[in-house]
Amino acid sequence: MWDKPRSWTLDAYRDAGGYQGLARAKTMSSADLIELVKASNLRGRGGAGFPTGLKWSFLPAPDGLPRYLVVNADESEPGTCKDMPTLMANPHALVEGVAITSRAIGADRAFVYVRGEVAHAYRRLLHAIHDAVDAGLLDSGFGLDGKQALKIVAHAAPAPTSAARRRPCWTPWRDAAGTRACAPRSRRCRACTPAPPSSTTWRRSPPCPGCWPAVPPGTPPWAPSAPRGTVCSR
Repeated sequence: MWDKPRSWTLDAYRDAGGYQGLARAKTMSSADLIELVKASNLRGRGGAGFPTGLKWSFLPAPDGLPRYLVVNADESEPGTCKDMPTLMANPHALVEGVAITSRAIGADRAFVYVRGEVAHAYRRLLHAIHDAVDAGLLDSGFGLDGKQALKIVAHAAPAPTSAARRRPCWTPWRDAAGTRACAPRSRRCRACTPAPPSSTTWRRSPPCPGCWPAVPPGTPPWAPSAPRGTVCSR
């Protein structure tokens, strides 16, 4: 797909055999589909390489409540380059994967989170979703009864988590009156930060008089003298 002209279009994807897997998945029960993916040894693309079918099988038995699929396509981990190239060159692969997964777990609504700064990848994903809907590929075969349409929502937002760690980081907490207060972690009071455990006990340091709280209400006696993230107010 990567070397085909206009590989991101629905016609190019279907010419290469796209959505045949979804058509087959719709003819199978959820249990059979999970066992098929288990036998294929398909694994996630993350660092753990966790087996996909095994992850699907962890879901409890259907209880009548709706199920949702959430896809993280933010690619915020430092040094990674996997989600954006796929969204740019072959977005229908993601749409079909979302549809097959939704069929397997009984979901009729899926959410794809994309980094908002990469507007061209977000637009390409939206076009792919709209093309699949217009072609009738997501009209039925989903939900707990296998008869619902699948709605895929693409959501774009600013870069969070890992990318934010490179900026000055602020730790929120609430004081005794419930008022929200913030202070930068770089000014954390070392006297209030618990030391690593030695054997089975904690080495305690006396709390800084300017820090709140020394011991929050309800803290068990074996806990450190102040929670991690408490910052010096001086």
